[in-house]
Formats: sequence, C-alpha cells, structure tokens
Amino acid sequence: MENQHLDRRALLASAAATGAALLLPQASEAATPKADAIAIRKALEAGKADTISRLQAWIRHPGIAAEKWRVDESCDFTMGLLRDAGFQMVKKMPTDGSPGIFATLDAGAKRSVGIYFMYDVKQVNPAEWAHPPFEAAIIDKPGYGTAITGRGAVNQKGPEATFLAALHAFKAAGKKLPVNLVLVAEGEEEIASPHFHQVVHAPEVVAALKKCDGIFIPSANQSESGSVEIELGAKGPMEFQLISSGEHWGRGPKGDVHSSLHAMVDSPVWRLVQALNTLVGPDGHTPIIDGWFDNVRALTDHEKALIIEASTKQSEADMKKAFGIKTWINDEPWPVALQRLASQPTVNIQGLVAGYTGPGGKTVLPGRAEAKLEARLVPNQTFKEAEAKLRAHLIKRGFGDIEVNVSGGYDPTETPEDSRLVRAEKAVYARAGSEVTISPRSAGSWPGSVFTQPPVSVPAGSFGLGYGAGAHAPNEFFVIDSSNPKVLGMIDSAMGYVDMLYELAKIS
Repeated sequence: MENQHLDRRALLASAAATGAALLLPQASEAATPKADAIAIRKALEAGKADTISRLQAWIRHPGIAAEKWRVDESCDFTMGLLRDAGFQMVKKMPTDGSPGIFATLDAGAKRSVGIYFMYDVKQVNPAEWAHPPFEAAIIDKPGYGTAITGRGAVNQKGPEATFLAALHAFKAAGKKLPVNLVLVAEGEEEIASPHFHQVVHAPEVVAALKKCDGIFIPSANQSESGSVEIELGAKGPMEFQLISSGEHWGRGPKGDVHSSLHAMVDSPVWRLVQALNTLVGPDGHTPIIDGWFDNVRALTDHEKALIIEASTKQSEADMKKAFGIKTWINDEPWPVALQRLASQPTVNIQGLVAGYTGPGGKTVLPGRAEAKLEARLVPNQTFKEAEAKLRAHLIKRGFGDIEVNVSGGYDPTETPEDSRLVRAEKAVYARAGSEVTISPRSAGSWPGSVFTQPPVSVPAGSFGLGYGAGAHAPNEFFVIDSSNPKVLGMIDSAMGYVDMLYELAKIS
C-alpha cells in the first residue's frame, strides 16, 4: 500500500504542475470529463487563498447551541456562504430552537443530490488550547502538514468549506454542475438535533429532498493511512438529565445544609446515585432499563462479516493508544469488541454535578444533584420508545420524584449498501486510491434518520476525502496541505467532491 500511495501522490504533483485534472488510479474511468476537471482544478488552485479565508471567517462565527452563543449570527453567516457559492434560493427556517437553513441550486440537471450541513460547534475551554479556539490559526502540524486549527475545523466546517470551494470552482471555470443541489442545515447538531425535524418536515423541504438520489454530509473521512470507512448507518442518541432535589422530592433539604444533619435528613445526592444504579447492571455497562432490548435488532451475518473484515484492516493498538485504554470490555478480542461497538445500545454518564467540588471539604449536605447522560440507540429502537421506557422504569422503581429532562435525540439510521449513494462513494474512493472498508453503522450519531425515514425516505450518509482530528476536543484541526503522501489536502479533497457530483449524475 505504501508504494501505491506514493505513486498516486507523484501523479497528483505532476497534475498540479501541468494544471491537469486530479489524476488518480484508473483516471480514464473518472466520472468527471477531462476538460471539466482541468478547468475546475485550475479554478480551485486560483481560489485557494479565498477558500482558506472563508473557512477562517466561518470558524470565527462559532454558533454554540449548548450555550445559545452567537447562533443566529453563525446561521446568517452560513447563509451568506451558500449564496456566494451559487445557491439561488437560501431561506432561514425558524424552529422552536435554533434556526435552520433550506437552500437550492438549480443547475437544470436531470438528477438532484441532497447536502446536509451543520453550522454549530461544540463548547470549548480556551485554557486547554494551544491557540485560541476561534482564532482559526494556520499552523504547521508535524506529520500532517499545513493545517487550520479551531473549534469546528474538522467537525464540520473544514469539509463543508471544501465542498463549497468545489462549487466556487465550477462557477469560476464556467462549468454547470452535473446535478441540482438541495441543502438543509441546522444549528443544533451538537445538542442532538432537537428541532431539525421541523426544518426537514416542512412541505417545501420534503418535496425537494424526495427528488434527491441521496443526501450526504461533507466529511474528512480518510485515516492517517489514507483508507476510508463507509458507514451504512449510525446509532441514534438520546441526551437527557436526571435531577434529584429536596424541593422536588419532598424529602431532604431544599438547599445546602450542614453535613452533620445527614444523621436525620435525607440526601438528594444519594437518591440520584441509587436511581442511576438501576439503569445499568453490575458490570457497569449493560443497560437494564425495563424493555430496553425488546426491539433491538441483532447484527446480521453479513454485518458481522463486514466488521470482521474491517478488523483486519484497522489497528487495535493504534485505537487503544489514541483513547488511552488498555483493554476492551470483558477483555474481548478486537473483532468482538468492534461488533459490540456497532450493535450494543448504551446508557452513559457524561457528568455528575452535586454540592461542593472545590479544594478541601465544605461539610455540606447538598440539596440538589444532577447527572448528564446519553443513550445510544441501535436498530430497531426509537427515540420516543427509549424516552418512554426510561421514564416508566424510574417510576416503577419508586424514583418518580427524579426529574427527567430529555433535551434532544433521534432514531438510528440505515442506508442500503446497494443504493446509488453508497455505490458512488465506493467508485470515487477507489479512483482516489483509498482502501475502503464497509461498516454497518457508526458508534457515533448524526441525524440521518430524518432523511432515511418517512416522509423523505432517501439514502443518507457521509462522504469526503481529506483528514482532520480533535472533534469535541482541544486543538481540533483540519489539514489544508498534506505532508502525508497517503492523505489528500484541501484542493484534492475538493476535487473528490467534484468527482462525486459527476458520479452521482451518471451512475445507474
């Protein structure tokens, strides 16, 4: 594989030097006409500085939904980016939360493709960052090349800006898009998309999306080895808080009192701990909420085979090193652990907050305790079913006083492997020289189910070359110019989107 990647990069360098198209293995089979590819790539190179500036400006318009910070401003800025990229209709879509966006680009083509954007980003702790998280600094990243660092750099503004760069290049080259585009965007993805369905289910949006052959979110899907994984689905999340308080319980203090009183006063904190202990078994990870597994669909033999095959191409040691762990649950072997990752529903505690947490002790009996949790759902669980079973479970066990605040979530998503969308991804990745593995589903989540389920019922997934890391973590980055011969930089990744649009236009 190393020699194959080096040969491909030599071809890319030659192409750049001559102003030629992105040359890839089997380039003669590329979906993009050669003359179009040459002109579009030339436009991409000429517009590279503007592309980077747009991404930097976007990162400087954060939109943190969890904190309701600069969300409208980020929405408006994103709408401006879409207009500049050639969308003729760009409309703000009000919801009960952050606004969404509906945009269309009519190229007069026979086929239409859907695009999903998110414009919001995760929270930050600036003290943990080497560079200010919203400065959008251009840095030299040893082992990776030139990169842009900042919150949202890879998740997802870098890949989305790369996709928009491809649209700008079509315009600059005087080339018509081979497909029409229907784009929907939200500003609440990072809080489990509580209102995105209100955007997608608007009659005009449903009508436009139903005409699409597929919908994808631009992503940086290459690993450091240059390989890519096509995920045929994703787990569904349920974000929720459990709150125990003396005021709501009717026992214990309404506020903090002296800890000596615990001899005769109930503790809301212990009450919460006892409630939490009913959610998972003694092993600390298996959900035991009543009826939780009633509708869970086990992996099919084909899905198991896909995971076992993928396990031979992925490094167990690298993943353990990346996550700072030594063993998997039950000391399971790598292929079994990966099957668990794809098939196991989870109930995870994200955080616990109660009482005093500063230096030393404070001798208080807190009047309130809160746990932030998430559940990850698998087919054929549903978000509504999970919420109902959680509430019923707590009431049945005598914890009806525990407040349950569900803040967001949606169903798992699945897309057929033989859909035009997935077949087009395979073709484009193959031409890029990237080794492809197929995964039944991601252990993470994105709101693809709003597209794959009625009333839209269209295949959906992620697509994109290029590399970045640090999503949800400090020092997030996205590679602009790659020094790794196995990974594409921003211009070559943009050409990947060009090839994908042409592929979707012609694939039968």
